[in-house]
Amino acid sequence: MPLAFTRRTPAAILVFLLCATSVSAQTVIVTHNVNLRPDPSSEYPGIRLLTPSEPPLTLLEPMQESGYYHVRTSAGEEGYVWSKYVKVSATPAPPSGTTPPPPPPPPTPTTTISLGPGVPGSPSMVGCGDGLWAHVYNPSRLIVKQDCLTVTGTIIDATATQSKHQPDGVRHEGDGDTHGWLQVDSQFASLINPGNTSDEGGNLVFELVCHYTVKQTDAKPACTGFTDHTTIPAVGTHVAITGTFVTEKNHKKWNEIHPVSSIKVQ
Repeated sequence: MPLAFTRRTPAAILVFLLCATSVSAQTVIVTHNVNLRPDPSSEYPGIRLLTPSEPPLTLLEPMQESGYYHVRTSAGEEGYVWSKYVKVSATPAPPSGTTPPPPPPPPTPTTTISLGPGVPGSPSMVGCGDGLWAHVYNPSRLIVKQDCLTVTGTIIDATATQSKHQPDGVRHEGDGDTHGWLQVDSQFASLINPGNTSDEGGNLVFELVCHYTVKQTDAKPACTGFTDHTTIPAVGTHVAITGTFVTEKNHKKWNEIHPVSSIKVQ
């Protein structure tokens, strides 16, 4: 028996390597409008709609799951697509001795406003490429308008009109996030919508996720194993805040930077 096992081992390894190579060399072409979904199910909102003009997707697993393929987009988004609306094809292997191209880099923060129509947030959103969307509580409540944007302005005390004033000038939310106010510089005035004006003092909201102790039971899983330690500059400080620009679906549908990737004093 030990001898037979020894003889089979190289063959098994060869089969494994061939399968792995086959998967890595396959791409998925969108043939019909199809939703990129966070799970292999239509139970939850899609991440975004993919059309036939979408660049080829990377196939992450060879087998379907509940009729869906697990894929990655050229922008780095991972999700599932309905198999009947796509076509799996092999891509030529790179010539011997050459190095395959590296994966696309994460989005570069920009101060250029180029808002899209918006898609529901999900744990697999690209954001600023730092993985913070995995820690956003109930992400589908946020409509993502721009993955990574840097906005400048002055920090305003968001607790000045609250019954409980906070020394750091931001509200401590039950889900562990901050609820801060940024009085944006004039070039970012278009980011302020009626909800920001009526309920947020005309300021842009910024939320650092998992910054405080989570008191809300259903929000605890999102912060498991992660705590944000960003230093929040004092009220009145001029800063540059980088993160995902979103619109809240609830409340008065104000605009936010959520999650915040960095705050830099200027």
